[in-house]
Amino acid sequence: MKIPNSERLAFRLMDASDADELYELDQDPEVMRYVTKGEITTREKLNEIMLPRMASYRDEQKGLGIWRVATIDDNEFLGWVLARPMNFFNENRNDRDIELGWRFKRICWGKGYATEAAMQVMTALQHTLDLDAFSAIAEPENLASINIMKKLGMSYVKTDWIKDPLGDFHVAIYRRELSAD
Repeated sequence: MKIPNSERLAFRLMDASDADELYELDQDPEVMRYVTKGEITTREKLNEIMLPRMASYRDEQKGLGIWRVATIDDNEFLGWVLARPMNFFNENRNDRDIELGWRFKRICWGKGYATEAAMQVMTALQHTLDLDAFSAIAEPENLASINIMKKLGMSYVKTDWIKDPLGDFHVAIYRRELSAD
């Protein structure tokens, strides 16, 4: 599956060969503020934990995984958009509800790139997969991500604990239900 270019952005499904860009993005404590409380990702953690996690839900045919987002003009790496089944890493996995997530370089913040990219991924997946909903999670204090969720047409569902092998996370959950057309 391919995600078509948006107005400003190009997309490609990432894999282990993109480790350097994934590592670079995670070196800014502000980018990691609501992910790891500002702790940057080590090469060891990237190679031993993050890349295998990404590979476990990556499905090129369905368009699931981490989508590299770059500028159309010069292919500059800006960040990524995640698309995977909601609750992928626990007993409540739901393949008909796709979790969207995003991480972008700080120089991109406030320019609408994350919203544009997530909307493009969401639209492409909606036309390809048989889905009931799109969801997103964020720490309740992460107002910038919550604002993106609202721009994607998602509504607040609840604040709850999400179970994950990396730990339990207290998050605000937003969802956009899809109508049966």
